[in-house]
Amino acid sequence: MLRILATPWREFARLYSSVAFVRLAVLGIGLGVVSGCAAMLFFLGIEYAKHLILVAWAGLSLPAPAGEGLFHDAAAGGAYRPWVIPLATCATGLVTGWLVQRFLPDSLAGMTDGTDAMIRAFHRGKGVIRKRAPFIKGLTSILTIASGGSAGREGPISQIGAGLGSFVADRLHLSTKERRLLMLAGAAGGLGAVFRAPLGGALTAIEVVYREDFEAEAMLPAILSSVVAYTLFAYVFGTEPMFAIPRFSFSDMRELPFYLTLALACAFTGWAYVRTFRFMKYGVFLRLAERVGIMWTTALGGLLVGLFGIIYTPMLSDGYGWVEQAILGHLTVTTMVTIMVAKTLATAMTLGSGMSGGMFAPALFVGGMTGGVVGYAAHDLFPHIVREPGGYVLVGMAAFFAGVAHAPVGPLIMVCELTQGYGLLAPLMLASAVCILLNRKVSLYENQVENKFESPAHASDATVNLLEGLTVRECFHRGRVPTLEEGTTLKALTDVIAGTSVFTFPVRDASGALSGILAVQDVRALLYEESLFDLVVVRDLMRPLLTLAESDDLYAALLRFVDTDLSHIIVVDDDDREKVLGLLYRADLFKAYSDALRIARED
Repeated sequence: MLRILATPWREFARLYSSVAFVRLAVLGIGLGVVSGCAAMLFFLGIEYAKHLILVAWAGLSLPAPAGEGLFHDAAAGGAYRPWVIPLATCATGLVTGWLVQRFLPDSLAGMTDGTDAMIRAFHRGKGVIRKRAPFIKGLTSILTIASGGSAGREGPISQIGAGLGSFVADRLHLSTKERRLLMLAGAAGGLGAVFRAPLGGALTAIEVVYREDFEAEAMLPAILSSVVAYTLFAYVFGTEPMFAIPRFSFSDMRELPFYLTLALACAFTGWAYVRTFRFMKYGVFLRLAERVGIMWTTALGGLLVGLFGIIYTPMLSDGYGWVEQAILGHLTVTTMVTIMVAKTLATAMTLGSGMSGGMFAPALFVGGMTGGVVGYAAHDLFPHIVREPGGYVLVGMAAFFAGVAHAPVGPLIMVCELTQGYGLLAPLMLASAVCILLNRKVSLYENQVENKFESPAHASDATVNLLEGLTVRECFHRGRVPTLEEGTTLKALTDVIAGTSVFTFPVRDASGALSGILAVQDVRALLYEESLFDLVVVRDLMRPLLTLAESDDLYAALLRFVDTDLSHIIVVDDDDREKVLGLLYRADLFKAYSDALRIARED
């Protein structure tokens, strides 16, 4: 019995150790389990703390999406206590600022949120995320969202999942490349779980790292991780979508101009959203932090958001309940415009001051309200054409985030999964494409790069790809190469060296077969030892045989040069490896690479 079980286990172990995608698939499944559990704890912490602070203590009655009414059926606290809101947000700001100042002082400048921190780690940090960062950011994000700060949960859960992937890769001593891929797989698991959107979460994680590309190699582990994490999350919290809304459809071509108008509106509000956030962060709060310190800056940001929340409660927390209200048509156009502006300012104050949370939820909120304004205004003017204005809220959510995050596929699929319907796929695609085109110079995430060619993570891949497309035949020096016999004396060798500019010589044995090479640098110390002229022969000085064939690619040649100190390598015929054709110079290899790189850039 043990023998029967041992055979498939040995085969699995062999595949795991030798086939990269098998190893990544297995680890993706494992990360799905871990990130799914982390997502459950994170979601539970937010929902319970939000109910405790905003409902039980502050006495608020905020709408919640139907799929997330975890604690919202419980009775609210006593009388309305508005002072609890600024007290809670200010205290959260103080705690966040102290923790960041003490343990993560470099996490404010140069990053938008946890998703942006993951992107920076992928491109410039070799996939390494400090172990304390996900824990601290996760805890402070729970406090920020629960106390009323305008932030979302996708940023911290991306960082938590990515941190778990980085940790697993380090513990298993995997390569830097595999650590980067597992980091994205962990982030995909967290996103797929908390949004109950397994495909959208996976695609968002692998495409958000670039503006015009996506990390294809991470797709398999990301999808597996996201599916497993979603399954665990749904098992505990149910499979109902976040929003309980009717199924929308697109069947009237006359609506396309209105969806195009929606795309234009989302492009403008996206630009304003990013500019407002950047101004508040760099123009106000970072300057203030240089004077009074991080802790007091985040405390001030929390206090301002709390006071703002007393004046206008719809901008508090993640706001998904208000999005559902907009989809169902329970908000007026004026209310949606007001909420949209208030949410933009509140998010800029919350995250711009250094408090923790994600930009995804506020972006969906602002985009949804933008779509609602266009949809319901168009419905009032042309009710016979725009019959389902709530669908414009959904399209606005996807188009807005696609434009500011340069992620055309993931948010689109995620919105469809959130509503469990693909009836609006055509206008979703149209609006997202237009927003991306118009906002091509606007980026929510500061560490995004254009594509793989611009990423330090793929610098070596670019070199390898170029060199693998070139062969030794294209650039080596063809011609006669002086050949030595194993029995050639040192005295005769000095005469050969003096008569040629070659620094590497092929050596043949008594039968005429190539048996090694001789490098001038190995002989230089003996050239003037006349007492050894007749005692030392080439056989005593030569190295093991090292050659390149005409058909070898230049990447293989580069590795040969890296492994030796040779400036020339002997080139032999493909069919007759005893026939020496010439020499490949190291300088020729570099010139060939430089020429290929120049041509690639011109193309």
